[in-house]
Amino acid sequence: MDQNESLITDEILLEELSKRIERYKSALENTSSYNKQLLELNKKLSESEAMKSHFISNITNEIINPFASILGLAKSITECADESPEKMKRMAAMIHREAFNLDFQFKNIFAAAEIEAGEIQPIVSVVNIDEMLNGLMQQYSREIAMRKLEASLEKENDDGTVLLFKTDGDKLTVVLSNLICNAINFNRQGKKLIVRYGRTPENQLKISVIDEGLGISEENRKIIFDRFKRLDNGINSINRGHGLGLSINKAYIDLLEGKLLVESKENEGSTFTVVLPESQVSSNDYSEEGNEVFFGDEEIF
Repeated sequence: MDQNESLITDEILLEELSKRIERYKSALENTSSYNKQLLELNKKLSESEAMKSHFISNITNEIINPFASILGLAKSITECADESPEKMKRMAAMIHREAFNLDFQFKNIFAAAEIEAGEIQPIVSVVNIDEMLNGLMQQYSREIAMRKLEASLEKENDDGTVLLFKTDGDKLTVVLSNLICNAINFNRQGKKLIVRYGRTPENQLKISVIDEGLGISEENRKIIFDRFKRLDNGINSINRGHGLGLSINKAYIDLLEGKLLVESKENEGSTFTVVLPESQVSSNDYSEEGNEVFFGDEEIF
């Protein structure tokens, strides 16, 4: 082998060695990056497990506490036959309130289970929006009175005709129940609660739930629809479905191809607005208040 061949060979070896060193450096960098990603993933998994445990604990309390109250009040009623009717009436009203809250919790829990299982599908009917909203305001009238709220239901561009809208009435009822419940529980005593609704110029349904309560910070607005997050001021706590309810609302509104908008200022109040397009699914079923279908395809009108 002559000198030139030896020099070429050395150059090739040095070049190959240089390439291998670069590949080694790259591999080290990739390994370091993967390690950081794994550490971050482990941290998120740990946080997720902790939040789920907290979530389950709160859900358990929200089920056990109303049950305990109902059992205790019912026992008191059975043992106070000689007491005044007014006292028994007050205890019966408390039982009704606890049962109402328990039913509300169960509806959210079952809805969350369906969402997690990927089993939700829209069930479209022609919904009487006027009756739905009047019914919801009536359902929450006791809670509204207890908080001494100035509640009103306002129909925009009211021409006297019934507002019928083709959508999934049951899911819309759950969404609005959660929003109204939040607006009651996080409002200030004696302040306003307004439910404003109507059709938009684009023929969509628009319903806004407005309160003058605690409000939500801009930072917290980014996580209020996460069922495993809980905000310091309680707006997204599990208490009566708030965090769970808002996450369900987001999933349901997405399913119905609508939008859920939030406007809020801390210590001034919040406005949650639902905007839905009318379903194009062919259906002649009619639902008076959104949660029960009364007529089949051949029976409508």
